[in-house]
Order: sequence, then structure tokens, then C-alpha cells
Amino acid sequence: MRTERPQRLGNNRGDNNRGNSDDAGGDRSARRAVTVFPILVLAAGALGLLLPGSFTGWSESVPYLLGVVMFCMGITMTPEDFRGVAKRPWAVALGLVAHYVIMPGLGWAIAHLLDLPPQLAAGVILVGCAPSGTASNVVTYLARGDVALSVSVATVSTLVAPLVTPPLTLLLAGEYLPVDAGSMVTDILKTVLLPVLAGLVVRLLAGRFVERALPVLPWLSALTISVIVAVVVAGSADAIKSAAGLVFVAVVLHNGLGLALGYGAGRIGRLGEPASRAMAFEVGMQNSGLAASLATAHFSPLAALPAAVFSVWHNVSGAVTAAWLSRRGR
Repeated sequence: MRTERPQRLGNNRGDNNRGNSDDAGGDRSARRAVTVFPILVLAAGALGLLLPGSFTGWSESVPYLLGVVMFCMGITMTPEDFRGVAKRPWAVALGLVAHYVIMPGLGWAIAHLLDLPPQLAAGVILVGCAPSGTASNVVTYLARGDVALSVSVATVSTLVAPLVTPPLTLLLAGEYLPVDAGSMVTDILKTVLLPVLAGLVVRLLAGRFVERALPVLPWLSALTISVIVAVVVAGSADAIKSAAGLVFVAVVLHNGLGLALGYGAGRIGRLGEPASRAMAFEVGMQNSGLAASLATAHFSPLAALPAAVFSVWHNVSGAVTAAWLSRRGR
């Protein structure tokens, strides 16, 4: 759930009071988005659990819904995002490697540590192999982190996902379930890369009209992700009652250790405090919508359960962590 250029709020202002007012407005808007989003997702999950019959036959729509989310992400991109990668290739490369090493590794380790059943183990690992979460740059902004770095890492991790996510899933989850990496590459290209590129093209060709729609896009993404969660939860409603506790433990460990190790990677890489905060959220927050879609298509609705729980939890933990880091920064 990406917002448009929060790092620019208050910049290049001749009037300091006006700049402070813009910063306050940006803070309020970002906090609203990060607060309302997990509430929407939690409500959608409850709806899918209580009324699973209402979503019968919806599972085939999940990839298309995810395509809407990724199109919204692409339409918020600008050439500045890609220039940011060129300006700091070392920091972006470190963020990319940390993301695709720490989270997949943690997913595999947690699956073994908790002795998860094959379907749940594959689901946890698949969450770890997904690209950065769509709300990571908003949370980085709230934490007073390096938003430019956050946007750059999220952009690159999404663009390389078709090349990285399938082989990592095959390597780490193949011991639990058969993984068709080739088919997974095709699905990621169709549901992630093509919609992102389409959104970017629309932004370049119709930038003036897109600007007017930008405030609506985060809420469109939030509502769409909520529908995805409702469909995924409804598909595994019977299994949730017996497995929810175990999955919740796995998700909390996965997300919490990812945040901590991501921050640690930034400190070890001597990127500085703001960039280390960005690294924490780029590593610890995942595109769980993509993980849920892939799990449903390639494994089973039960394998998508970790992604559904992660969708709620990482936004709650991200908002709380951002508030704590922001206060510590002051």
C-alpha cells in the first residue's frame, strides 16, 4: 500500500511554517493509512472465516486482484525511483541481498524449528521468498527512516521477483511439496511485473491525470488486498481453527526476526541510522498478497494461511515499531 513520495513532504519550501504544516499533514495521512489498513485486513479475514461460503469460487480471481495492487504500485513510480538506485547502488544491493537471504532463510529455519506440516511449512517459506511489502515505504516514513532507499529497494526487489522467488522457493520448500518453478515464473510475470510496468507506462504517458488519482490509490490497494485475504481465509477456514495458533507463532517469529536482522544488516553495512531503519522494514515486511496468490495457485488454500496472517501482523508490528523508532529518534 504505497503512498506517493512521502520523502518530498516539506522539501524546497520557502516558508518553514508551511513546510511544518505539510509534514504534519503527511504524518497524519500516512498514520491513517497504516492504521486503517490492518483493521481492514483483519475485518476481511474475520469475514472469510465466519462466512466462507460467501467466497466460494473466488479463488481464481486472486491473481487478477493482485494485478490491480501491483498496477497501483507501478502507477506511483517515477524516474526518480530508478535514479535513486543509480545514486546508491551499494546500499540498494545490500538491501536486496539482505531481503532475499534473511527472510527465505528465516522461513526455512522456522519451518524446521516448529516442525510445521508440509503445507504450512511451504507457505511460510513462500512468504519469505516474496519481494518487499507494499506498505514498507510508508512505515519507513513514519519511523523517520530513509524513504528514498526504502522505495529503491522495494522497486528492485519487485522487479527481480520473477527471477528470484521461484528458484528460492524450489530450493527451500521443495523438500516439503513439489514446486513448479517455471510455472511460478510465468505467474509472477503476469501478476506482478506486467501490471507494474503497465502502471509505470500510464504514469509516464498521462502523468497530469494520474496526479489527481494518486490520493485514491493507497485505499484502492488496501481494499483489494483485504478482498484477497478474505478469499484466502475462506478457502482454509476449516483448517484455521486447528492451525491458527501455530501459524501465528511462526509469523511473529518470521516478521520480528526479519525486522531485527534487517536493521542489523544496515548497521553492519555502515549505512547510518535512517538507512538502517529503512532496511529493517524492507527486510521484515513482505508482499504477502503475492505469497497468498502463489500459495493458492501452486500449493493449496492451507499453504496460503501464513501469508494471510502475515498480511495483518506485519502491518501492525510495522506501525508499532515505526512509532517506537520515531520517538527514539526525537
